[in-house]
Amino acid sequence: MAQLLRATLVVGGMTLISRLFGYVRDMVLAVNFGATGATDAFFVAFRIPNFLRRLFAEGAFSQAFVPVFAEYKTRHGQNALRDLIDHVSGMLTLVLFVITVLGMLAAPVLIMIFAPGFSGDDGRRELAIEMLRITFPYLLFISLTAMAGGILNSMGRFAVPAFTPVFLNLSLIGAALFAAPWFSEPVKALAWGVFIAGAVQLGFQIPFLLRLGLLPRPRLRRAHAGVRKIMRLMLPAIFGSSVVQINLLIDTLIASFLVAGSISWLYFSDRFVELPLAIFGIAIATVILPRLSHEHVSDDPKAFSRTLDWALRLAVLIAIPAALGLILLAGPILASLIQYQAFTAFDTRMAALSLMAYALGLPAFIFIKVLAPGFYSRQDTKTPVKIGIIAMLANIALNFAIVVPWVWLEIPGAHAGLALATALSAMLNAGLLLGLLYRDRIYQPQPGWRRLGLAVALAGLLMALALWWLSPPLAQWGLWPAWQRVVTLFGLIGLGALSYLLTLLLLGLRWHEFSPQRLESPTH
Repeated sequence: MAQLLRATLVVGGMTLISRLFGYVRDMVLAVNFGATGATDAFFVAFRIPNFLRRLFAEGAFSQAFVPVFAEYKTRHGQNALRDLIDHVSGMLTLVLFVITVLGMLAAPVLIMIFAPGFSGDDGRRELAIEMLRITFPYLLFISLTAMAGGILNSMGRFAVPAFTPVFLNLSLIGAALFAAPWFSEPVKALAWGVFIAGAVQLGFQIPFLLRLGLLPRPRLRRAHAGVRKIMRLMLPAIFGSSVVQINLLIDTLIASFLVAGSISWLYFSDRFVELPLAIFGIAIATVILPRLSHEHVSDDPKAFSRTLDWALRLAVLIAIPAALGLILLAGPILASLIQYQAFTAFDTRMAALSLMAYALGLPAFIFIKVLAPGFYSRQDTKTPVKIGIIAMLANIALNFAIVVPWVWLEIPGAHAGLALATALSAMLNAGLLLGLLYRDRIYQPQPGWRRLGLAVALAGLLMALALWWLSPPLAQWGLWPAWQRVVTLFGLIGLGALSYLLTLLLLGLRWHEFSPQRLESPTH
């Protein structure tokens, strides 16, 4: 378990570096391009292959590949493991190449499906089609990158895959600052930045695979048992592991009918929610999936349950204050980091509404990331699909129930209703996942949860009151120079974190209670 904690800290640390570069990227995009019809077109053109990336790469493929990889590594030996890697890479490359070609050819249809509100009169549709044809090959590059990352993670090399996304951020920053002025439509430079980033990320991981002697040599054989098993596990997981992304795409579809800028406001607010989600939720999930897979193969259900319990404790400890902080500091965060030049005070107010709504669902987003490996590591991909269908239908129903009256009453900020529906459906998803794991006794909580819950609730409440009392009015932030905004923001974040931690200490909670070694024995 100590190794598990170290791996989680490594992944979280590298992910933090990547996300910080991501914030620089988003700041550069907001300042230079603002929230306009052109940026709406780019975010749609980027979101479609990015959605498919999470579907095939970080979602279904990784959830299916890692458990089978662990099985081959434990039971079949090194030669069989290399043979599996070669044939999986061959099939994955072939399938993704076909999808990429079809996607580029069908770009007009995809834009019509995912952004039907883009009319031909304002130029957004044609611009989005052109950029989608540039960005779509990113799917091929990044999915192969995800396979390489799955191999490295399964071999205990977590740092390289976690650091790799930095290159996407650097590529987009470079495209915005240096390439954009050379284009007649500057936003097109961002599409080429996405394309280049995919190739660079794949190339970055190749030397590390060579060092392990596990660089794939793509081969094809339809009858390969491991490939067929992964394909069989992937089919239901394609939907089950990507419900949040499907909900975001549904949000984009509906937002395309709202006022120009709505898609951009949703994008920027979602990006700020993804920082704690990636650092903690995705980091924990990345680390525990190989371990849970090993514990399942080793037929050790008690260790399996303790690993889940450890992950959930960390999730609760971090997710609650992170969500409260984002809700209370949504406006100041946006005003401090991206409200400059093309990104106006009005954009900040609109994006803050959706950021607060998304933040309500942050604990659920993190719990889904932590709980889903409890099914996938057992090679159960069907159960999350059933839960995912329920959550997606709930999201669609909530979208119409919340957004339609909002629009009908002509209240500004209808896009925030989409974010709220996504958050509520994520809560339903997480609740059902946890309920089934508990019902089937796959997960059995360790003692101490009531004490932890009360302590986190009280510490979160005191932190929220402190932030609410100390935060200046939002209008004041726009009057300050950039340095004053940033210093004040990080001062508030520091005070909030300090008040939360001090309250936990005063209530008697200590770090060793969350130490992985303490969870090794079921008697604690």
